[in-house]
Amino acid sequence: MVVSAAVVFVVVYQDTGTQLKSQIDSDIAGDTIQLRQSLKALHGETPAAIRDAATRYVLAQPYTADSTLFFVLMPGYGAISNHPEIFGTGPPVVGETETERLGEDAEGRRLEVPHLGYSTARLPDVGKMRIFEQRLNLGTTQVLVGGGEPLALVDRAQNGVARAFALAGIVVLGLALIASYLAGARVSAPLRRMAQVATRVDAGDLGPRMEISSGRVDEVRVLAEAFNRMLDRLSEAFSSQREFVADASHELRTPLTVIRGQLEVLAAQENPSRADVTRVERLAQAEITRISRLVDDLLVLAQAERTDFLHSEAIELQPFVTDLWDGVSLTADRRFELGTIADGTLYADPDRLAQALRNLARNAIEHTSDHDGLVRLDVTTLAPDRIRFVVLDDGPGIPPLERERVFERFHRTDSGRTRATGGAGLGLAIVRAIAEAHRGTVRVLDSHKGRGAEVELVLPGFKQV
Repeated sequence: MVVSAAVVFVVVYQDTGTQLKSQIDSDIAGDTIQLRQSLKALHGETPAAIRDAATRYVLAQPYTADSTLFFVLMPGYGAISNHPEIFGTGPPVVGETETERLGEDAEGRRLEVPHLGYSTARLPDVGKMRIFEQRLNLGTTQVLVGGGEPLALVDRAQNGVARAFALAGIVVLGLALIASYLAGARVSAPLRRMAQVATRVDAGDLGPRMEISSGRVDEVRVLAEAFNRMLDRLSEAFSSQREFVADASHELRTPLTVIRGQLEVLAAQENPSRADVTRVERLAQAEITRISRLVDDLLVLAQAERTDFLHSEAIELQPFVTDLWDGVSLTADRRFELGTIADGTLYADPDRLAQALRNLARNAIEHTSDHDGLVRLDVTTLAPDRIRFVVLDDGPGIPPLERERVFERFHRTDSGRTRATGGAGLGLAIVRAIAEAHRGTVRVLDSHKGRGAEVELVLPGFKQV
């Protein structure tokens, strides 16, 4: 504001002086031209007649601080003026010393040197004066006519502008400082509270939230809401991480406990039989296999956030799905069906896609009965560039309240199922991670027949042939 006010002040200050000087130049030029015209009629007259006429004219225009100075310079006759003191021809001023008078007379005599056109001179007892001079040829006599006005009016006007700006500037600056302080306090107060909350969060406490009054609709409110949402996500992430670690530890502890218990039983026997050793080996191998599968699933979920999780390429959909389903049908004794398959190519990671479809099929197998349980796969287009995989079965289905939670890690819809028969509960979580990595979706659909489960996996990047 100070810089802006200074720029405006300079512009107004200079413009005021320029306009007043322009007006003064116009006035003295007009007055000087009138004097010149009055003397022009004396062409050919004697110098004495010209002097008398010039004297009558200038004395008829008495000089004051607000009027025009007239003067006529004639060779051999000196200066004729309505303010003779300037040229040192008037009576001495009362109280003025001889030295001061001589100095002023010397300054005044500078006007006797012609300066045709406009000029500015500093004159005694007057100050700066704007002068306009013209030469006039009256036959054998050449004279110099001129007029002038003091520039004190310009100085007073500019000083008035400076005073007005100084006064207004102080008032405005004071009001601006007060308003800035109030506005800054209004903005900084919630920011200080935010800083305190951030300090507590940095210390490890995710409980506090930033409180902003409902009346605020500015950027501070947006920042506070975004920060609170971030804290909510962090709390959910940390809670999910703790649950994940606890569940993973629990899932790993169970097979390790079984292996340790069997080894302790075997070690308690002095001469264990071949059958006991074989039984313990079989149980240990089964639990080790379960641990390996669990670790592999955990690694897949841990890698799902990495940018190199996918290695996408163009997949010919019909042969890919056919070969995959043929392999799945050999893993269990179920009634496998393969519906229609859209003809085209899909840009995706073939290994991750196969893993997701196998997990969906394995989930359907686990919830259907042997021999006659139905496990079916349909592949259809959902949009010009999206493909839809639907795996359905005729099992007990998934309750509506569980249809979103089944994709959480270590979640099982049936709490009575054992880990040996039901797995660790990571299969559908892996499916969701693979779908999201492909910028797709996965969800549980409502069964049309009221029984069984239908899981839909939708992926972009399909190009129909």
